[in-house]
Amino acid sequence: MKLLRTLTLAATALALTTGIAAGETRVTYKSAKTSSSYYQMAVQIAEAMKKGTNGDIIVTVEESQGSVQNVMEAAVRPGNYVFTTPPALVGLAQKGKAMFEGKGNPKFDEIRALFPIPSLTMHFVVRDDSGIEKFADLEGKTLLIGKGSFGAKEGEKYLNLFGLEGKVKLADVELNNAVPALKNKQIDGFVTAGSYPAPNVIEAAAGTGVKLLSLDDEQVAMTKRTRLVIPAGTYAGVDTDVVTTSLPVVAYTTTAMDDDTAYELTRTYWTQKQTMGADAPWWNGVSEDMLSNIVGKIHPGALRYYQEAGMSVPSSD
Repeated sequence: MKLLRTLTLAATALALTTGIAAGETRVTYKSAKTSSSYYQMAVQIAEAMKKGTNGDIIVTVEESQGSVQNVMEAAVRPGNYVFTTPPALVGLAQKGKAMFEGKGNPKFDEIRALFPIPSLTMHFVVRDDSGIEKFADLEGKTLLIGKGSFGAKEGEKYLNLFGLEGKVKLADVELNNAVPALKNKQIDGFVTAGSYPAPNVIEAAAGTGVKLLSLDDEQVAMTKRTRLVIPAGTYAGVDTDVVTTSLPVVAYTTTAMDDDTAYELTRTYWTQKQTMGADAPWWNGVSEDMLSNIVGKIHPGALRYYQEAGMSVPSSD
């Protein structure tokens, strides 16, 4: 009897332990380089998931070298793999085009969207005493666009599109030197891309005084990017809305994730977004309207939440 009681107690303890383990869902979140704002966002999402589900969902954040790597790994990662990427890359992967040419995989067709996160937003920042009011005024001025980044490539592309090729002096300086260079009047402005409000623009606005250049509708169309409005008051001294462009970014998973997990991730993200925004204002730039930026199918679990919440989503055929 004593042996039976001992075995019974041991079995009960094992069942309880197994139940705890079974109740905890583990998710891997592949984001960006640790030095980027998107890695910080991933950490904030992980904290929000733990808080919002009372520890039922535990998110482990992994560093990434970029969105292409994130999408490529979707074909080989099992289980609850979440990754961030501009939606356009999902379409390219599924069609085997551009950087995915010769790397096609039927597993790419199993990618499913969860929710949008802050977009990469273009900022054309100039000193408020520079005399620059519009893009044409950049002629003869010195602009820092950085090197190799999305913002640098877009910045150079926009200058060319707007008839300023060879007419603007580009400072050969890293972007992290932009704020002191602006303050010391070594440059007239700089270009940066990041979720808004961008920390370097906040710093520049507080210490120097800046203007942000707005694009007109024709210029936005020329860029072939998504139109975005930075609200007045986002940055000190910038008292009018600024029309700019953005590259949407979305959190995706695959069909390997079960519906309940996808539902909880999506529900918790939206219900915790206001709390995240109190700590990091870039979350306040995310709205229901950004669901229209999703390319590809939405995970059925996420779709269930959107239907319950009455949120409009694009067709998910």
